[in-house]
Amino acid sequence: MKPLINFRTLITTLLYFSISLFTLQAYDPIDRYTLNCGTTGNSTDGERTWTGDTNSKLLLSSQNNNPTTISVPTTTQKPSINKIPYSTARLSHSIFNYSFPVTQGPKFLRLFFYPSTYSNGFNRYDASFTMVSNGFTLLKDFNASLNADVEGVDTLFKEYAINVGDDQRLDLSFIPSSRNSNNYAFINGIEVLSMPDDLYYRSSTDPSFSLVDSTITAYSISTNVALETDYRINVGVQANSPNVQDTDMLRNWNETDIDYLRTPTSRDFSFGDIRGTNNITVNPDYMAPKDIYRTSRDLGTNATLNKLLNLTWEFPVDYGFYYLIRLHFCELDPSITIVGDRVFIIYLQGNVAEDHADVMKWTQDQKGLAVQRNYAVYIPKSNNNGNKKASLSLQLHPYADRRDTIYSDPFLNGLEIFKISDVHSKNLAGPNPDPLQNPNKPQKKKNISGTTIIGVILGVVFGVFSLSVVVYFVFRKKRETKGKTKTQNLHLPSGLCRNFSIAEMRAATNNFNKLFIIGVGGFGHVYKGYIDNGSTTVAIKRLKPGSQQGENEFINEIDLLSNLRHIHLVSLIGYCNDNNEMIIVYDFMTRGTLQEHLYNTDNPELSWKQRLKISIGAARGLRYLHSGTKHPIIHRDVKTTNILLDERWTAKVCDFGLSRFGPTGISKTHVSTVVKGSIGYLDPEYYRRHRLTEKSDVYSFGVVLFEILCARPPIIRSVELNQESLADWGKYCYKSGIIESIVDPSIKGSITPECLEKFGEIAASCLLDDGTMRPSMNDVVWMLEFALQLQENAEQPEHLVVGNDDVEDGGRTDVNDVLFSGINSGNVSDFNKSVDVNLDDRY
Repeated sequence: MKPLINFRTLITTLLYFSISLFTLQAYDPIDRYTLNCGTTGNSTDGERTWTGDTNSKLLLSSQNNNPTTISVPTTTQKPSINKIPYSTARLSHSIFNYSFPVTQGPKFLRLFFYPSTYSNGFNRYDASFTMVSNGFTLLKDFNASLNADVEGVDTLFKEYAINVGDDQRLDLSFIPSSRNSNNYAFINGIEVLSMPDDLYYRSSTDPSFSLVDSTITAYSISTNVALETDYRINVGVQANSPNVQDTDMLRNWNETDIDYLRTPTSRDFSFGDIRGTNNITVNPDYMAPKDIYRTSRDLGTNATLNKLLNLTWEFPVDYGFYYLIRLHFCELDPSITIVGDRVFIIYLQGNVAEDHADVMKWTQDQKGLAVQRNYAVYIPKSNNNGNKKASLSLQLHPYADRRDTIYSDPFLNGLEIFKISDVHSKNLAGPNPDPLQNPNKPQKKKNISGTTIIGVILGVVFGVFSLSVVVYFVFRKKRETKGKTKTQNLHLPSGLCRNFSIAEMRAATNNFNKLFIIGVGGFGHVYKGYIDNGSTTVAIKRLKPGSQQGENEFINEIDLLSNLRHIHLVSLIGYCNDNNEMIIVYDFMTRGTLQEHLYNTDNPELSWKQRLKISIGAARGLRYLHSGTKHPIIHRDVKTTNILLDERWTAKVCDFGLSRFGPTGISKTHVSTVVKGSIGYLDPEYYRRHRLTEKSDVYSFGVVLFEILCARPPIIRSVELNQESLADWGKYCYKSGIIESIVDPSIKGSITPECLEKFGEIAASCLLDDGTMRPSMNDVVWMLEFALQLQENAEQPEHLVVGNDDVEDGGRTDVNDVLFSGINSGNVSDFNKSVDVNLDDRY
């Protein structure tokens, strides 16, 4: 007999009834302080009632009990700025403090700043300070005006979550930076507000968070950390839409996702016209306002036909922190009625966070019931100071198997992103941004264009390659007086190299501001700069004054690089020889040096296939120098710090200051010259005989290969004598059949035995004592490509992945990959009999 009532319907009805019966009311904060700093009395802005801090017991006397804080009005307040709390400020050249008596539990701490020139000599650009609260460093040497200029805003707002313990006080200290006597700290407004204990914090026994990386593990946000609100986004809402009224915690939900969206073909949708307030249930009420769930973004009607498209956002964040990501969903689509109707995949930082996201499953078949999903990710530290911000990516992908779902179009209603303080240092502060080249030029907030179009393309089509010849051959001009030539007499071909004035260089680096320094060497400093009205980012190497040797290398590098163009050589943009300055301008390499991704770094480990492809790219660059130019060029300083990586992980050889033209003519086998190079990489045959050949570069590259495999420096003085030199130790381990013992542990399990054997053979052959027995760089390229093929052939099941791991040379199939498919291991190993085929002319 058919049951009178469907069991699932009964459970659903009871669940909905219990939710309706026990739904909490909007949260009423126990503690509420809203201070208008630098004034007296009460005032209102229509949303908050502000209390002046002058003569308040909350404001403590400053350092040494001297009341040096002063309250002053702004001198040039813009009409668009709210008068409260930005008409007055509390400022001091000494430390000043606030202390709020509060109940135990988590609190919102909100800070309001208006960077401006204030009366009594408080210059806008001197505001630099550190701010500490209950042991947490929230701001460190915070340059308020610089941050406002870069963000393109007039006022700054900071929101934190801090748990207060049994002491029941929330203390704030504003500490001026000690860089100069003019630095001061200031604040315009402070708000302290209680929050529910379970709003963002979770106990270790009920973590409710997943740490998303290569694996997914449980993660909890304990009360011994603080949070900073980085983003609170109302997804799918248009700019300048009516403000969303939050619950009584006064959170700001009015920021749109448009500036961070990377899928411009997506669709924003509003259910406001067809769904009333009573159709949306948020439990507890304080999780988010109902209006957040009335708008959403999805891929649109064609999403089910195009499984290659992701719904993608990217958010700039600071390096070296964990982040909490909270995603808000509410299923209101009339077509979705039961579990399994709509399924999609959630990716964070390219890793799967949910492989079967189903909102109806999360709400147990309740339409209109809001739900939140929490995840944590870690953004590793970066040694590349050229990048002050990392990119946190969120991708929603249609579910691939249509048999498991009717609709696979992903959607999102809202999201929040919080930075989590370091547990040990209790730090939340990030670095100041780079100064603007032109502070008066208006900038879009967050410095991200919402119209950026980035397509996501899957698949590699074998057999297709591109041949394009862009090689410029220009004879080297003879110097008028050997060793005495001055840079003033240097003449370079127009179109291949730009001649910058010193004024342009100063403008590009904000007058060589120390904040722009990204590298330091014996030659001087390397700066990150902006040319062509800030549209082009470049690396600027500035020679230290009075360096005769540096001048010779300066001339040599420009002379060589102006005549070279290759995808695996760093590109010379121009130089400056003005007012006794010697400066070289290059393409800016986003990911820095290869060494910064191998050891002594907080960067994530490179995968084995990434390392193989970087090795191949660097080898191609050296092959071009040796055999792709009219006169062979010997680099003479091949090492991992002279191999740069761009945003696509393409390897580019750099630093040609020591480079020399190689021997020419059949009878000439070497160049006699003074020994130059770096310890640990130097060819011992060249060192002994002062005879420089192309095989000297091959030896150095062999050291680089072992460095890539082992992730250790070429010289370590603190180990046993036989392990001190990586070149000697690597050769010994390969010949002894124990090469696997020196492999970097982070990649040991991912290298196939055949590939490891071939890679070790290549590296060891490059390090042979007799230079004539070493392979040519052409041989090295072919053998490395074969090693990659061995790796890919051994991986089962075969699959294609689009991402940084599998993108090389612009993501296209290389002609070598096609031609090499028919060559076996025996032919490649016999490198002395290999055919010298030069394929670099295609660049």
